[in-house]
Amino acid sequence: MDAKELIDRYRSGQRDFSNANLCGLNLYGADLMGIDLTQANLHGTTMIFAYLNRAKLYKANLIVTKLSGAYLSQADLRGVKLRDADLHGAVLQGADLRGADLTLVNLMDANLMDADLRGTNLSGANLTGACMRGANLREEKRVYSSSLRGAKLRKVDLRGANLAGADLSRADLSGAFLTDVNLRGANLNGAYLTDANLRGAYMSDANMNEVSLSGANLTNARLERALLMSADMTDVNMRAAILPDANLSMASLSRAKLSGARLNRANLSRANLSEADLSHADLVDAYLAKADLADANLNNANLIRAELSTANLIGAEFSGATMPDGKIND
Repeated sequence: MDAKELIDRYRSGQRDFSNANLCGLNLYGADLMGIDLTQANLHGTTMIFAYLNRAKLYKANLIVTKLSGAYLSQADLRGVKLRDADLHGAVLQGADLRGADLTLVNLMDANLMDADLRGTNLSGANLTGACMRGANLREEKRVYSSSLRGAKLRKVDLRGANLAGADLSRADLSGAFLTDVNLRGANLNGAYLTDANLRGAYMSDANMNEVSLSGANLTNARLERALLMSADMTDVNMRAAILPDANLSMASLSRAKLSGARLNRANLSRANLSEADLSHADLVDAYLAKADLADANLNNANLIRAELSTANLIGAEFSGATMPDGKIND
């Protein structure tokens, strides 16, 4: 079937083109809203600026397909193969992409608001500048576990997105908008989150070992039991963040803003907290063995039962702080 025959049949009222072989066709700007292309072969097809709103593309072959600027809002893309496809600037708002293979796909500046991305493989995908506000990438009993391993997500908009349990290891999220995002139990090992906005983010039980968070905003973020060993958190803003039982061993927190943070029972052994602001912080039962607190601000902090005996406290301020023995420092 060639492009002209497909369009003519669509215009005459036919909508079911399931299992059709449409490999390599030029469908630039075609109006195919609501078309049924279930399990169709569209390998290498050009559909730039095509109208595919509410199209049925379940398990279709869209490998190397050109879909830049295409309209795919509310489309059924479950299980679709989109490896190496170009979706630069495409509109996928509300689309169902569960179980889709988007490995190495180009989604720069794409609109993925409210899209269902559970179980989607986005490994190596380029999502720079994409809007993913309200997208669903949460893990559900490992049946739908999204992979964004190594994905390019610089300055992506993921505000309020559900990424619980997602694999974001080594992903580049520098400068990303992640306010109120759900990253509970997510794998962010070695990810780049430099200058990212994670204000109010939910990151309990996340694996963030060796993550780069320098200059990031984590004000009011929840990081209970999070793993942050050897993380780069230089100049991070974590005012009023919640980090009980978090592991920050060997983390770099130089000049970090941690005023009012809850760090009770946190492991901060060998962490660099030089010049950090820990005023009014809750450090009850915190483990600070061999931590560097040189010139740190611990004024009015609560340090009851904290382990400080081997920490470097040169130049640190403790005015009004409750010390490990319960006494208030004058």
